[in-house]
Amino acid sequence: MGKDVIIACDFPNKKTTLDFLDKFTGRKPFVKIGMELFYAEGPDIVREIKGRGHQIFLDLKLHDIPNTVEKAMASLSGLGVDMTNVHAAGTRDMMEAALRGLTRPDGSRPILIAVTQLTSTSQERMQKELLIDAPLPQVVTSYAQNAKAAGLDGVVCSPLEAGTIHESCGRGFMTVTPGIRFAGAAADDQSRITTPAKAKEMGSDYIVVGRPITKADDPVAAYERCLTEFLDQ
Repeated sequence: MGKDVIIACDFPNKKTTLDFLDKFTGRKPFVKIGMELFYAEGPDIVREIKGRGHQIFLDLKLHDIPNTVEKAMASLSGLGVDMTNVHAAGTRDMMEAALRGLTRPDGSRPILIAVTQLTSTSQERMQKELLIDAPLPQVVTSYAQNAKAAGLDGVVCSPLEAGTIHESCGRGFMTVTPGIRFAGAAADDQSRITTPAKAKEMGSDYIVVGRPITKADDPVAAYERCLTEFLDQ
């Protein structure tokens, strides 16, 4: 399992996305395609970006009854993405169904991870709005344990929880961590955040970075800064 910086391409359309990626001459960053772009452009945007040589994390956070998720994953399995995800709150049965649907007849499949709690979710919101009374780190770890038991490869979590998850689920269980900001930057709508360097220190395997790169005056320089801080390269 490698480590990398994944750029969150949260753009409204194909043109804006490809214009952004064209800035990265000589590099093919690992990119995340989320709901905004996928719902606007459909599967063709995945094929287009994959055809340009990028690795892709398809971030659709599937969460439904097991049968529906299994069939949806079967539809996504042919797109050639490198990573995709579900919500761990959907239960082990749903995660097992997702794994079945994603696995191709030859046994190959993308990396499958589960979202624990969104990095915009605070302890207070989780208790007052979701009615989950356990401490947030305990909830995240429990969800990660369920994902591992279901056969998934890892989870999406805050960098603040990466070390605890590795202690609980093993070093080979992947932690993919959004909520990354450079030192001194605004948190925006995130609650549980840290810097690329701190995410490395805490044990994140992949960091997902959106606005600090996509909204930067020089996105390529911001990306290079992330690589330097997270990967020492």
